Amino acid sequence: MKLSTLSILCAASLLFLSGCVSPSPKPQQKAILDSSLPLVTLTKNGIIRDMKTVAFEWKSIQDPRVKAIYVYKRDFSDKENKQIHYFATINNRFQTHFVDTSVEPGRRYGYAFQVASKDAEGARTKIFVVNTLPVLQSVTWIHSIQGLPRMAKIIWRPDENERVEKYIIERKTYGDAEWDKIATLEGRLNAEYIDMGLKDDHVYLYRVLVETYDGIISTPSEIVKVVTKALPKSITQINATKNLPRKIDITWEKSDAKDFARYYLYRSDRIDGNYELIAKLYNNRFEDKIDEDGKSYFYRVSVVDKDGLQSENEKHTVMGMTLSKPLAPAAVEAMHFNDKVILTWNKNDARAIYYKVVRKRKDGWFKESIKKFDHIDTNKFTDSDIKPDSTYTYTIYAVDVNGLVSKPSTEVKIITDGSKVTQNKTQNKTKSEPKVAPKVAPKSTQTQETISPVQDLDLNEL
Repeated sequence: MKLSTLSILCAASLLFLSGCVSPSPKPQQKAILDSSLPLVTLTKNGIIRDMKTVAFEWKSIQDPRVKAIYVYKRDFSDKENKQIHYFATINNRFQTHFVDTSVEPGRRYGYAFQVASKDAEGARTKIFVVNTLPVLQSVTWIHSIQGLPRMAKIIWRPDENERVEKYIIERKTYGDAEWDKIATLEGRLNAEYIDMGLKDDHVYLYRVLVETYDGIISTPSEIVKVVTKALPKSITQINATKNLPRKIDITWEKSDAKDFARYYLYRSDRIDGNYELIAKLYNNRFEDKIDEDGKSYFYRVSVVDKDGLQSENEKHTVMGMTLSKPLAPAAVEAMHFNDKVILTWNKNDARAIYYKVVRKRKDGWFKESIKKFDHIDTNKFTDSDIKPDSTYTYTIYAVDVNGLVSKPSTEVKIITDGSKVTQNKTQNKTKSEPKVAPKVAPKSTQTQETISPVQDLDLNEL
């Protein structure tokens, strides 16, 4: 009932304010006092107060001589002006309500009224002392939810005051000087707010204010603190192999995170390059298969929890590498006698367990045959299948226990011309030996010799 009455009074006040646009009479310093003019008499419930509004209601004035009603006001918080003073004029004697919206919550004001005729003024009423209502209080209970991933949740008990229209959410950190308004929620029954996009393992402070339909904002609520969830602990111990053929094994320490979900493994070909996610794993080991010898990669590992938070990984990087090819045989020498060619070379890599020899035979300009000799256990090879009028080129490869084949050695070339033989070895001197009985060649596995047009050697078959 009071709210309805206050709304009516506010509407009447608007009529009054619009009427004040035109010139209105004001009390005169030496006005004639006419005691026969009626006194303004408030009704039984003639004063209604709120936080930012004070309303008055008086009995209707029937005397036709009354042309205006003067309103006087005093703000008791104003220590410099201790007297009541003229405040407003009502130009219509039939108006019986006045609303003052120029007040503040929780203050003490004094009001008086006086009628005026064309030539005189009536007696002034006594001073009516009014205390405006104190500032609207915010929600009485507020609570925060801790440890959420990059978010904060605030809940409160809905305000019981039906005049409440919305809630204002404010936030700050310990380093902020002022509060920031971050959200406004419409509806008195709203009782929850989730703040998104926050920093990890960071402290935030929140408070809530309520606002009424007429724009009155309450005092702030109790302040609540929220600490967002921290990132999982980083992986600091990572190991990667450098001696396995065509693969790199990566291992790392196990995470002790209670809400562990999985590991993310990243790889880059440069330590400062872009790291690509190559595996999502539940165990702490991964075999990276790589179809290249002597290839190096850099690896990083992150821990991901059930909320999707990922640990930092930039500070801990490890390099892994596939096993390189064996070194090629060195110092290859060839000797030709008695229709045989004897090749010798130095064992340049301790990993080599046997050797392969590839022979190319060229007949004329366009015909070439290739013959391969595999699993040669020593560093010496004898080719007893030598024909005149041909050009022979020999290349030796080392093979390790993993089957990795080295790069080719320096080529050795032998040219036969009838009974005359010319020996030529690129970048190596060719030794000549006296013609003696041939030695028995080491055991070797020989592939069938084929005659074909000129072609490149396919090393993939080695």
